[in-house]
Amino acid sequence: MEISIREGEPDDIPVILGLFDGAVEWLVAQGRTGQWGSEPWSRNPRAVAMVERYVGQGTAFLAEYDGVPAGTLTLTDGPGPGIPPAEEPERYVHLLASDRRLKGHGIGAALLARAADETRRSGISLLRVDCYAGGDGKLVRYYESNGFTRTETFVGTGDWPGQVLEQRL
Repeated sequence: MEISIREGEPDDIPVILGLFDGAVEWLVAQGRTGQWGSEPWSRNPRAVAMVERYVGQGTAFLAEYDGVPAGTLTLTDGPGPGIPPAEEPERYVHLLASDRRLKGHGIGAALLARAADETRRSGISLLRVDCYAGGDGKLVRYYESNGFTRTETFVGTGDWPGQVLEQRL
């Protein structure tokens, strides 16, 4: 079995939303609704609009495992609302999700490595991401295990605890 990564297109938005629906379902089953709520993203107009915005602004990537969509992330030139941009050129990771049935197969790590490669290739040395920092903190530690370092914390809508991380390339 092999992971392949390709650039996504606006036509891939339903696939991206499907990956997030699966991730939300998995989080709900774990009793972890603080990160992305409890409703499927494909039925949430705000989530659909956010995915459409980031895919339209940046470059979406889709990971496939043995030819089946298995993960996604979108790379843009800066953060989303509420997070100040860096004081230098940067690339920003948004919308990272993987099929939880394939947990442990390195899909998220492969997507993050592709984001780092694309950032380097564009002559930029700063890659940043923000994530949910609540609960058990596993997500922050996941990014750290993939070469990111914590920078600032923030509080998003509805007291959502967030962490910004960066990777120097």
